[in-house]
Amino acid sequence: MAMTIGRAAALCFAAMVTLAAATTDGFAQQAASKLNHDGGTDESAYSPLDKITAANIQRMGLASSLDLEGEVTLEARPLAVNGVLYFSGSYSAVYAVDAVTGKLLWTYDPQIWKVNPDRMLRGLPVNRGVAYDNGRIFIGVRDGRLVALDARTGKEQWTAETLPLDKQFYWITGAPRVFKGKVIIGNGGGDLGLRGYATAYDQVTGKQVWRFYTVPGSPDQNRGDPTMEMAAKTWTGEYWKTGTGGAVWDSMTFDPELNLIYIGVGNAGPYNPAIRSPGGGDNLFLASIVALNADTGKYVWHYQQNPLEAWDYKATTNMIPATLVIGGRERKVLMQSPTNGFFYVIDRETGKLISAEKTGKVTWAERIDIETGRPVEAPGIRYEHGEVVLWPSMSGTHNWQPMSFSPNTGLVYIPYMQLGARYAPLPASPVGTMASFVKQDAEDGTGALLAWDPVAQKPRWKMPRPFLWNGGTLATAGNLVFQGTADGYFRAHDATTGKELWQFNAGLGIVGAPVSYMVKGKQYVSVLVGWGGATGSTSDVTNVGWKYGKQPRRLLTFALGGKKSLPPSPGRDMVVHAVDDPSVVLDAADVAAGRALFGSCGSCHGRGLLGAGSPAPDLRESPLTLSEDALWAVLHDGALAPRGMPPFAALTRQQVHQIWSYIRASAREQLSKASGPTSETAKEGITSH
Repeated sequence: MAMTIGRAAALCFAAMVTLAAATTDGFAQQAASKLNHDGGTDESAYSPLDKITAANIQRMGLASSLDLEGEVTLEARPLAVNGVLYFSGSYSAVYAVDAVTGKLLWTYDPQIWKVNPDRMLRGLPVNRGVAYDNGRIFIGVRDGRLVALDARTGKEQWTAETLPLDKQFYWITGAPRVFKGKVIIGNGGGDLGLRGYATAYDQVTGKQVWRFYTVPGSPDQNRGDPTMEMAAKTWTGEYWKTGTGGAVWDSMTFDPELNLIYIGVGNAGPYNPAIRSPGGGDNLFLASIVALNADTGKYVWHYQQNPLEAWDYKATTNMIPATLVIGGRERKVLMQSPTNGFFYVIDRETGKLISAEKTGKVTWAERIDIETGRPVEAPGIRYEHGEVVLWPSMSGTHNWQPMSFSPNTGLVYIPYMQLGARYAPLPASPVGTMASFVKQDAEDGTGALLAWDPVAQKPRWKMPRPFLWNGGTLATAGNLVFQGTADGYFRAHDATTGKELWQFNAGLGIVGAPVSYMVKGKQYVSVLVGWGGATGSTSDVTNVGWKYGKQPRRLLTFALGGKKSLPPSPGRDMVVHAVDDPSVVLDAADVAAGRALFGSCGSCHGRGLLGAGSPAPDLRESPLTLSEDALWAVLHDGALAPRGMPPFAALTRQQVHQIWSYIRASAREQLSKASGPTSETAKEGITSH
């Protein structure tokens, strides 16, 4: 199935590590005052706790659970602070939960549907977490607000508007980060050509401290800014009019040792460089890691992974600073496994590449030249001569689900994926590109938990996963690696060998990452269970049979000796249970028009109406869509806005009728497939003119 990459694809970290127990681990000590998406500052997703080990993991059981009504996709890693877990939900709500009992202490609901209903159209209903510092919880709201909350009460302390009010399709899905009295947030929207940036605010007042743009603007905007003037030399044409991209929608890491903050810059928009930058050029700082002075936000260095980016590759996966012994001497490094399929080890003092190797099937480049830092590319990969097939796909070999690094084993644990893509130019599209997923090898469309040696630059072990889209990882000093998987299990592996040591049936797929923490000398592990996110826009490869609203979303907490159990819930079901009213006669022209209008709706409801269980239902199975009036009330009037379904007030009654016709025809077709009629029978009840 082909897909035009544009708004639909566009609509295609949350934090951890202990703080309660005293420890000699410097990262854990720092985490007691500052907690970010995947840790204190290094975001290594590593816990120095060792009460739960490979030797006793079989004694670990469920200690508490909390159902989270109204949630759909849960991508955050919970944040553990002084016996309380903080995390965000699908629509940017914040929860505070007792870390031992699972009792809900308070919630904060930004009520996007009421405050900014027009901005509900921005991005997917996902949020990757919160940050903590000095008694405050910080949340980036999908509609563009950055909010500071009192960690004890959940009361709002201040709100900052981070996005330009005149730009409709900026949004926020990533977690803010805290450092040196500041909190920083980026945004989404790069797929739609919007100019990327990251902004730091004062933690106490919410006042803007500095802002860094990741790509140049117009000549007038660049004038007098040496960094933007430098970057502009790598662009051609009137790029500021066609669009640039470069959103900082997820990864940012603070380095206190060097007083730098690293930002991971996203992909291009438009994707096709022939439209975006017709004369070529590297297009800085797309698909780059950029190091900034933490006090001023001024440029220090950059490393670009994909010059003249054209495939939705991005440097937005988590980055981990560390000190490794390479070539017999200690090196201060930054490690990243971005979507393009290489694992990069970079000198974090200079930005110079130390090493880079393929983590799996990668065909767009032969290798990365160590001297120049540039890829040795395969010919014709920018589809300048027509269609091209390459690996990995736009989903990457590793996406936003965070990897972890254990200083004990020296290994990085990556939620790996394998899938190819076919690209072709499509000048009529706003993004200039047509792309579709490709499966050729037996492993295409599957995932793995990959243990990677960053010094030797090779795998140490690989645990296959049958499905592509799985959760982030957590490594612990107990020689364990935890990960949730698409099939609904929470698993623990031996960090050295990869052997699976323990599993728990969570009753629903997991895409977020776990956290481990200590309370009163006892170690706990918590994870959010909430399948979804980009599974809607990629449903042809990520659907594993979860049904919308059938399985509860939960916070699960485990400990040694835990004895609790979960009530039963429906399992995975690959059958489409379509509903239909056979008395309805449909017009073929309306059905065709509705198919075209449905377009970006597939980002949530599934490509070609094939739902993946979240963040929205398969409309062929929805009784609500039997009624055209009910569909009008939802689509036009916003009847379900408080539950996350945005209103589309610009739709006319005729357009809603056409969308309804498409849904009804698709449901009828699905029912005919199930009963095995001829193709003529499948068309019964549809007239043409």
